[in-house]
Amino acid sequence: MKPTTYRSTTAFVFGWIWLAFVAFNVYDLTVRFNGKWTLVAAAVLAVLTAVVYLTSLRPATIIADEGLKARNPLRNVEAPWSALGEVKVGHSVSVEYGEGRLIRLWTPMASARERAKAQRRAMPRVERGKVRTEPVLSKGEQSAHDALAGKTHADWVGEQITQKVETARLRKEEPGQVRNVLAPDAIAVIALAVVMIVIAALA
Repeated sequence: MKPTTYRSTTAFVFGWIWLAFVAFNVYDLTVRFNGKWTLVAAAVLAVLTAVVYLTSLRPATIIADEGLKARNPLRNVEAPWSALGEVKVGHSVSVEYGEGRLIRLWTPMASARERAKAQRRAMPRVERGKVRTEPVLSKGEQSAHDALAGKTHADWVGEQITQKVETARLRKEEPGQVRNVLAPDAIAVIALAVVMIVIAALA
C-alpha cells in the first residue's frame, strides 16, 4: 500500500508562496547589491525562510504499512506499529511509545474553531423549532457523513493510527525500535541562516 502523507495544506501553500517571494527578492538584491544593507536584508530573509521551512513546509505525518513516520520541525521519527501505544487527540495528535514517551505530530492539528465546527456538523439543524430537511444523500455519501460527523481531520488521522496499532497488536508483532533523530535538512537550514547573520554582522 502506498504511504499516505498528511500535512497542513494552508501552511504548505503559504510556504511555497513565500519561497517564490524570497527567490524574487534574492534576485533583486543581487542586481542592486549595495554592500552591508543588502547583506542585512539577505540575512533577514534567510532567518524568516528558515522559520517558514521548519514550520510550514517540513512538518508531515506519513502512515505506511511498515509504520508511522513523523517529520517535525527539527526531528525525524520512524516507529513500527508494534512499538506504539495509546493515541491521544487534542489540539494535536500524540502517540505513546516506550515507557511514557510521546511522539507529538505537528500535522494535522485541530484548532478550537475547527473542533467547534465539527461538533455543529454532527448536530441536526433546527430552524423555527423544526428539524430542517436536508437533501437525500446516497448510501456512500451518508456513510462518509456519519464517519466524519463531529470529527476534525486530526481525529480522523488519530483513528487511522489507532487502527494500525491495534492490527499490529492482534498480530502479536514483536515491538520494534523507534528512531528519533535530528533532521539533517533542518540543521542545514538553521546553519545557513546563522552563516548569513554572521556575514551581515561582519560586513
